[in-house]
Amino acid sequence: MLGADRVFYLLLCFNKIGRVKTIKEYLINNQIRASEVRLLGAEGEQFGLVSLEEALKIADEQGYDLVNISPTTSPPVCKLMNYGKYKFDEQKKEKDARKKQKATEIKGMELSMRIEDHDMQFKAKQVRKFLQSGEKVRVVIKKVRGRLAAYANQGIDNMNKFYEMLSDVCEMEQKPLLSGTIITMMLIPKNTK
Repeated sequence: MLGADRVFYLLLCFNKIGRVKTIKEYLINNQIRASEVRLLGAEGEQFGLVSLEEALKIADEQGYDLVNISPTTSPPVCKLMNYGKYKFDEQKKEKDARKKQKATEIKGMELSMRIEDHDMQFKAKQVRKFLQSGEKVRVVIKKVRGRLAAYANQGIDNMNKFYEMLSDVCEMEQKPLLSGTIITMMLIPKNTK
């Protein structure tokens, strides 16, 4: 088992929607148990090897916390910083990073083996809206069984025709593929840079 001076804590917290987030917790001030530490100043200046008591005294004089930023090294590396402000900034960065992430949602559109041209054009119009808003679209033909199984190529031809209607705004990520009683095709928006 590692000593207390060699461990930093990972706290698992649950946010409002139940996702787990991790927050790094470092050992600070009197939690540090090493006899000597390699001390870094608040601006990155190096104090070198100093005793823990002297490091705590320097931190107190300058109004900072002594934070063990590298607990696995020997001697551990400690830095002078305002730990509360550091934690606040880290949480803010994490929150901003989560805001900037955009989860791509996969929309779906179901066609049939015997779809008429007008119906296909109507569905293509809907799929075009999804693709222009940056969504992926899975196009599916279900229930390819019985007598229709003999005409699976007709379903694949319908899928290719559907793709041709949308080829100006999308690319085919997955070609039409018959899997059991389902034909699937995946469309993704074109990169318009």
